[in-house]
Amino acid sequence: MIQVVAVITTKPGQRERLLEAVRDNLPAVRGEKGCIEYGPVVDAAGFDFQTELGPDTFAVVEKWEDADSLKAHAAAPHMAAYAAKVGDLIAERAVYILTSAE
Repeated sequence: MIQVVAVITTKPGQRERLLEAVRDNLPAVRGEKGCIEYGPVVDAAGFDFQTELGPDTFAVVEKWEDADSLKAHAAAPHMAAYAAKVGDLIAERAVYILTSAE
C-alpha cells in the first residue's frame, strides 16, 4: 500500500474555495481503481499539543493499493482538469509519498 499526505497552502483567504474544488472531485477520485482512501482534512480544535496547519492550509490524506494506482491517479484526466481549475489558488504544495516502515 502507498500512502500520501499532500499539504496544500492556498493564497490568503482561498482555502474554502480550493476545498470546494477538492470536494467536487472526490467522487471521480474515490472511483479510481486502487483508491482505498482519499479525503481533505483541516486542523482539529481543542488540542494544545498540536502543530496547526493554519487557516490557509489543509492536507489530503490518501491510501492507494500500489504505486501503479497512484501513478494512474496523477495522470487521470479529472486531475488535470482539477489542477487547471485551482492552480491560481495555490501558494505552496508538498506531496509526501509514503510506505510502511514496519
